[in-house]
Amino acid sequence: MVCQHISSPNFPHAVIFDMDNTLYPYQPSHNAGMNAVEEKLITDYGITSKNFTECFMQARNELKVRLKATASSHSRLLYFMRTLELLGFKSQPLLALDLEQSYWRNFLKVAELYPDVIQVFEFLKSSGVAIAIVTDLTSQIQLRKLIYFDIDKYIDCIVTSEEAGIDKSGLVPFELAIQRLGIPPQEIWVVGDNEQADMHPAHHFSMLPVFKFSATSCAPQWVPLKFQHFAELKRILEDLKQ
Repeated sequence: MVCQHISSPNFPHAVIFDMDNTLYPYQPSHNAGMNAVEEKLITDYGITSKNFTECFMQARNELKVRLKATASSHSRLLYFMRTLELLGFKSQPLLALDLEQSYWRNFLKVAELYPDVIQVFEFLKSSGVAIAIVTDLTSQIQLRKLIYFDIDKYIDCIVTSEEAGIDKSGLVPFELAIQRLGIPPQEIWVVGDNEQADMHPAHHFSMLPVFKFSATSCAPQWVPLKFQHFAELKRILEDLKQ
């Protein structure tokens, strides 16, 4: 699908990227991680798939309600600790840690950047454009992802919701990124796949919202710049630079 845009924006001096489901497809990796955890519990402890799924969803929902829009509300370690409790286990620190490591290990085995992400990063860097990552979740795993994808060398700054104390929808992560970049927000683009977590904060700070949509998602009508494939984004940037 061809990239759509309402009006011609200015070439950016910095671009803030979301990570999960923007730079790579999240769901296949998540499925791989969850399948590994489930298989371990079924094989080693006789837990049924249905029981695991029900207890995990209850654990996740409880933590989301209690911790609200914070990095710890995304913590797989906390999810698995509570899941084990709901499954009837007493405190199992070693098993909870093992499940978390199994989840992320299998998550990363499947994770692959979308085509042309590297080409976009290389074009931006060669054009003197700063690149930032603003992402929810805890810092350690998000840093691991950057290194795993071998894109850490392109990044000028990264802000996680753990560092900011609140998720992206709370605006603070973007405020920190703008401060660190030292670039007027009107000269910054924000590329993401979530209207609430990426597009609205961009609009709030007068940055340009750029929506990454997929074959199964729709871009908000009000967003001025939309693309499905990173090759399209690269062409837009190349045209604006000329």
